[in-house]
Formats: sequence, structure tokens, C-alpha cells
Amino acid sequence: MSNLLLPQEISMDLPVIDLDVYLNHPVDSPEVKAECEKAAKALITYGALVLHDSRVAEKDNETFLDLLEDYFAQPEEELRKDERPELSWQIGVTLENTEKPKCAVDEPCLNVIQRLAPEERPLDISGHHPDPKCRFFWRMAEQPPYETKFPGLNSENVVPQAPHIKERWNPAMEQWGTSMKSAVEGLTEMTALGLGLPAGTFKDEGKYGPHLLAPTASDLEKYGQKDTILAGFHTDLNFLTIHGRSRYPGLHIWARNTGKRIAVKIPPGNYLLVQAGKQLEHITGGLIKAGFHEVVVNERTVEVIEKRKQQFPDRPLIRISSTFFWHLNSDHDLAPIPKLAEEAHRLRAEQFNLGRDEGEEKTYPPMKVGELVQEELKHIALMA
Repeated sequence: MSNLLLPQEISMDLPVIDLDVYLNHPVDSPEVKAECEKAAKALITYGALVLHDSRVAEKDNETFLDLLEDYFAQPEEELRKDERPELSWQIGVTLENTEKPKCAVDEPCLNVIQRLAPEERPLDISGHHPDPKCRFFWRMAEQPPYETKFPGLNSENVVPQAPHIKERWNPAMEQWGTSMKSAVEGLTEMTALGLGLPAGTFKDEGKYGPHLLAPTASDLEKYGQKDTILAGFHTDLNFLTIHGRSRYPGLHIWARNTGKRIAVKIPPGNYLLVQAGKQLEHITGGLIKAGFHEVVVNERTVEVIEKRKQQFPDRPLIRISSTFFWHLNSDHDLAPIPKLAEEAHRLRAEQFNLGRDEGEEKTYPPMKVGELVQEELKHIALMA
């Protein structure tokens, strides 16, 4: 697997992986082999990539964004009907100023920030204030045929009841959610093959995962000032996160070992952004690292706010993130795959010799996926 090691000089442009190549060529063809290795290398090097899938329709994303803007424009008392705090907000709506960025008090995460050059650091989250964003979790999963030990992570969906929302809800959520789920599951197969594993290694273990279509919403009438933190510096607790285009810029990512903050730009059309999460980091023994990111109001966000005020004066001024969280099964025994853990150790040593300090070496003890998720939820104030 030496061809997967990081190059000495790293581009600031995220690699574009073409899922069409994988879907339209024999799995043992040179084209597929090269594209799968490119996907694995991208996740090792950056923790993120841009995915092209010609099956994805931008109009489905637009329909989804319209629906969520209308939903979050409702009065707070209407939104609160869809809250489920007793389920750790893992289904239905989470209102603003509930979720806290873990990195504000997490020493390893603070060390990551400290190792960045001052001009490349995220906006300051040291006050540990909750994020001023709302979220909706819509479960897109098969019910496990066994009794799960984590029923709170595998709950039934909440359907909003307001008439102008309810009639549009299921079709829009299912259409866009299915598109993103299909795309990310194709990428799990490509990544497995690129790492020298059977194609179904990850996908099979996520068959009954509690996958979530998980849009966030930020009220730009209230929180539209430059340098407002909408989602503080953090990583995601799932396996892979996939994003469609938002109407408002503001997502920054930190590609592994570049030390640079990158403003994400997803090309128009059938392109999606994918980021590695904690479950993928754990199962690869740190060969692939969960990607750090933040969402803030930057100069481009302010420009787009003013532009949309002029072009769409009757639409809600709400930034919706078009986000999907793909999970492994909650009851899956999570432990590093030995050959990937060995590669991670070799890569870490090589990076150290190149003068790239990754900080204290992490351990990845065996645990259930659901235990990892619950531990992360406690850190971000969504579980007691």
C-alpha cells in the first residue's frame, strides 16, 4: 500500500472522484482500480474529496433547500413540536444554541488548533458557546432484523405537521436523501477497494446503520454578521458525511497535514463533498483521519446574503446545509483493521520524518459503534 502514502507537497484543491467510472466499468478494470486508489488516497491525504455522480440531480437539492427554508422559517413554538430531547436529539429538530462544539474543551482538538499557524486557525470557540444553528435529523435506514442495544439511535422519524410543510416533506426528503445515500455507499465500496479490501467491507457493516439526512439551518437575519460562527470547529462522529451545495458559502475544512484552512467550493451540477468521520478513522486505525471543519459567515457569505435579498426578497434568509451522515451499524464491533493500522503507523513515522507533527498518537480501543456515538454526543451536549 505504499502508493497510498502522502506526497511531500500537497495541493490545496480537493481531488474529484468520479463514481461514474466505478458504476460503468468492470470492477477489475484498470480504470476502476485507478479511481478507487485515487479515492482512498484522497481520504488519507485530505480527509475529504469531491464526488461526481451523474445520477444526482441539482433540482432535487433545490427542492430540498426550498422545503427546509420554509420549515425553519416557522415560529419557534411550531418547531418545538418536532423536538425529541429524550432521544438525545437524534431524530427530529434541534433548535439553535443547543449543540456545543466539542473542540472548545477537548485537549487533543485544542492541540490541533495550537499547531496551526495563527492565520490558519478557526474562529475562536474557546468560550464553548452553543452553536447558533438548528438541525433536523431524518432517518434513512433499514430497521435492523435484530434487537439493537441502541434503540435511541434507531428511532422512528418525526414528520412535521404544518399543512404547507407536511404534504411536501416525505417526497423531498426521500428523493434527495436517497440520492446522497446511493452516492456515499458507492464511495464506501471504492474506498474499500482502494485500501486493498473487499468492496463490501464497509457497506455491508452499514446496511442497518442509523443513516441521517441532517440539514442544518442558520438564520442569517439574526446571525449574518461577518465572522459569526454558525458551527464551531469540529469533526463528525459518523463514518462518512456527504454534502450537496448550499446556497450560502461559509464551510471551511482543514485538509490533513496541509495546515491550511480551505474554503469549500462544490462545483454546480452533480457534484457532492464528502468528509471522513470518526467511525472511518477508528476502523482504519487513524490511517484516514476525521476531517476538521467549521461553518462561519465570511466575506463571500455576506456578498451572497446581499445578492439573495435583491433577487429573492420574499424567500427566508436561512442558510441550509444539504448534509447526510452515513453510519456503520450501531451494534457493529468497531476495531482497527490490522493491515490498515500498520499502514497508519508507517505513515505517521514518515510524516514525522518530514517535519509534520500530528501530535500525540491516538489509540482506538475495541467498542461498539453505538458506544462511540454516545460518547461523542455527551461531548457536544446532546446526551447526559
